[in-house]
Amino acid sequence: MMIHRLINGTTPPLRPDDSVEHALGLMLELRVEHLPVVTEAGHLLGLVSEEQLLRADSPGTRVERLLNAEPVSVSPNVHVFEAAKMLTRHHLTVLPVADEDQVYIGIVRRQDIFERFTEMFRTEESGAILALEVDPRDYALSQLTYAIEQNDIKILSIATETDVTDDSKIRITLKLDTRDTARARHVLEHHGYTVVAWFNEEEDAADLQDRVDEFMRYLEV
Repeated sequence: MMIHRLINGTTPPLRPDDSVEHALGLMLELRVEHLPVVTEAGHLLGLVSEEQLLRADSPGTRVERLLNAEPVSVSPNVHVFEAAKMLTRHHLTVLPVADEDQVYIGIVRRQDIFERFTEMFRTEESGAILALEVDPRDYALSQLTYAIEQNDIKILSIATETDVTDDSKIRITLKLDTRDTARARHVLEHHGYTVVAWFNEEEDAADLQDRVDEFMRYLEV
């Protein structure tokens, strides 16, 4: 999915001569921590953050005086994954969208991207979740899919990531169309996958919380 489908063109950008006080008020109203600064001619000058505004000399300081870097922006034709990476890399709550000449088009909000991920990974649908770990040399999507679906279990979504502390392992998260992961876990372990966490849809709330806590501790190792 390309990012142009998530562009918010109704959120007003800041103008170079807007005051710090005005910018803080607008951020409070929009519930964001960053806003783009755009000229009257429509060119993107950059982003200002709430932190920068709070450090300004006075409430009347013009926001253009706080700009000190090249504008961070994406093309409307980048994929939503690339936009998410930019948001994370620069710790942003909004991401400006501009053309190759830095003509401002609109913004994409972090919240909208995360909501889109929710749809893509089908987190709202009924089903259990499995978290796996595998050596990159042993990972083949077709084999993983076959191992599960030959047992009449469908994969609703799949996500992979490399452990930043150990690139010798790939982590895989599966959303399945079953309420109980016992059979899927047995099959995957038989095929050499390490199941590091599972979340059955009908688990007791306390047991589920314990399992979530355990998984979070694993991710922090």
